[in-house]
Amino acid sequence: MLDPISIDVASLNLASLLPMSIIILGALAIIVIDLVTKDLHKSFYVVISELFILLSLGAVFGYSGDARGFFDVMLVDGIAQLSEGIILVASALFIPLALTSKRFHEYSYPEFFALFLFMIAGFQFMVATDNLIMIFIGLETASLALYTLIAMHNRERSLEAAIKYFTMGALAAGFFVFGAMILYALTGSVEIHKISEVLVTKHFEPMAGVLTAVVFMLAALGFKLSMVPFQTWVPDVYEGASAPLAGYMSVVPKIAGLVVAMRLFEFLVHADVVWVQNILWIVAVVTMTLTNIMALVQESVKRMLAYSSISHAGFVMSAILIGTTQANSALFLYWVLFMFTNLGAFTMLWVSRHKTKVGENKTRFDHPYEKFSGMVKIMPVNALIMGLFMLSLAGMPPFSLFWGKLYLMSSAINSGFIVLAGIMALNSAISVYYYLKLVVYMFLREPSKDSSIIYMKGAPVALKTIIGFSAAATLLGTFMVSPLLDMITQYVKASGF
Repeated sequence: MLDPISIDVASLNLASLLPMSIIILGALAIIVIDLVTKDLHKSFYVVISELFILLSLGAVFGYSGDARGFFDVMLVDGIAQLSEGIILVASALFIPLALTSKRFHEYSYPEFFALFLFMIAGFQFMVATDNLIMIFIGLETASLALYTLIAMHNRERSLEAAIKYFTMGALAAGFFVFGAMILYALTGSVEIHKISEVLVTKHFEPMAGVLTAVVFMLAALGFKLSMVPFQTWVPDVYEGASAPLAGYMSVVPKIAGLVVAMRLFEFLVHADVVWVQNILWIVAVVTMTLTNIMALVQESVKRMLAYSSISHAGFVMSAILIGTTQANSALFLYWVLFMFTNLGAFTMLWVSRHKTKVGENKTRFDHPYEKFSGMVKIMPVNALIMGLFMLSLAGMPPFSLFWGKLYLMSSAINSGFIVLAGIMALNSAISVYYYLKLVVYMFLREPSKDSSIIYMKGAPVALKTIIGFSAAATLLGTFMVSPLLDMITQYVKASGF
């Protein structure tokens, strides 16, 4: 008889699974509560969801065990902790928005909150592992939940958006599986750190196989990051989703994709594989430039923010090409500042709404520029806060995102990517136009006469609190960049990036 396999529970390091386990437990608790007790108010589920998110956040930054856990599948390093922190903080900001409107019926369903928590857990698994199978499981868990959340908005555009997202997501999943299969065939492993060891030892032979795997993986992650040419779904999906969910989608799925891309491609960059560097250079430059130009001609503020969020993703994708500690620290600094600013801007679209659509494009878009005409005369606080978000997103000094862009460009210059830094500066200058266009409408145009405006003073306290917190974080980021950057750099260095 074969000897029984003995596993030391302590060696599994189950604490590495604690943040995800808390979130999954919260989702299951919501489902069970709904089965037992019907017709509970949505505020109860908001509180439950927020509680489990905050508990998970405490587990993330309170973790002090080994980096590896659960048969070495989990990887809890500084990069994982930073990215999980961004995911959970953005989620904690989003959930209270369920209390802000009676128009959107999806928030009255307990299933919405359960799916939202399952989605968070999926993103957490993506960033807290370097195992390609676990990354795929996390990716599909998060994506399937997100498709459903978009469709639950139950508008014609929402169903169309969910179908487009599902179709493109299925294609991306196929690309990821094919890329992982090729890497496994070449190296005999699905763990990125072992794949890198084998490929470096073999001097990346056969090169054709590595090239094919990289192309498949870049296509799969390009969908999640909205890289050109995989960005076509973004404006329609953002237009179909509710404004806060669109803001959430512009932050959280992208940081998960960026972390996976960092783990997957940076060892190739460090090995001086020139063609990988060239591919990443082209993808980053084309993405930030083309989507910036497309944002210039948008007639809807929501679609403008959708294209600009793609441009921001292309901007920070350059950090993976540069591959230094400074660049990786700049990536997380940039995304922390972007998180508060962009989520706040999308939420403002929800606040500054009209009972009837306005402008020439009222049959096409919910948020045309005309809708914001003369806002300073009608809702001065709204106009000031939205102006703050626009100036920050534009990278105007001294507002918060200016420092993220400056530090990222300085990392490019320090690593010899002078042309790349110049292109980044040029794109930042281009983006000023379409962000300031909205500012012009708000402060220099006369109010629209054919609209019925809902004032912010009538908005629920939860909505005012989230917007106020985002605005305060945006302002604070302007003056607290240095200590924030020092903290981020410590986590990045601890991960060996």
